[in-house]
Amino acid sequence: MLLAGLLCAGVAPGAHADALSRGTAAFDRGDYVRAFHDLAPLAYRGNARALGMLGFMYEHGFGAPQAYDAAVDFYSQGAALGNPFAQAMLGLMYDKGHGVPQDFVLAYMWLNLAAAHTRGHERDAYTRFRDAVASKMSTNEILVGQRLALNWTPIPLVPRVRRSREWLDPR
Repeated sequence: MLLAGLLCAGVAPGAHADALSRGTAAFDRGDYVRAFHDLAPLAYRGNARALGMLGFMYEHGFGAPQAYDAAVDFYSQGAALGNPFAQAMLGLMYDKGHGVPQDFVLAYMWLNLAAAHTRGHERDAYTRFRDAVASKMSTNEILVGQRLALNWTPIPLVPRVRRSREWLDPR
C-alpha cells in the first residue's frame, strides 16, 4: 500500500498532465486497464512518471501481465530520466534480483538517488529501503554505491522503439 500511495502522489506539469492525471486516477480507482491505456502513450513518448507507473503495473501484474523484465525496462528508462519513483523501484528490483541479477551496490545507488530527490514521506520510505539494503552490504560496497550515486546524472531517453512497443501491448 505504501508503494501504491507513493506511486500516485503528485501530478506532473506539462502538456501531458491531463492524460497523466487520468491514468493516475484510474490506477487509484483500481481500473488498471484504463490506467494502462492512458499511461502507455505517455511512456512511449518518454514521460518519466508514466514510465515508472507502467513499470509498477508490470511488476505487480496490474492491467498488464506480470513481467519483471518489462518492469525493469520501464523503471530503467524512468530512472535514467531522473524520476525518483522509478529509481526507487529499480533499486528494489536489484535488491530482490527480479528481472535483473541481484546487485546490492546498484540497489543502494538507485535508492540513494531516489531519497536524495524527494521530500517528506517518500524520502523517508526510500531512505528506509536504502538502509535495509545497506544492512546487507560491506562498508566498501556502500562506499561504491555512494560514489556511483554522486557521479550519476540524468540522461535523455534513448528510444528503444521495438522493445517498448512489445511491452506497451499487454495482449
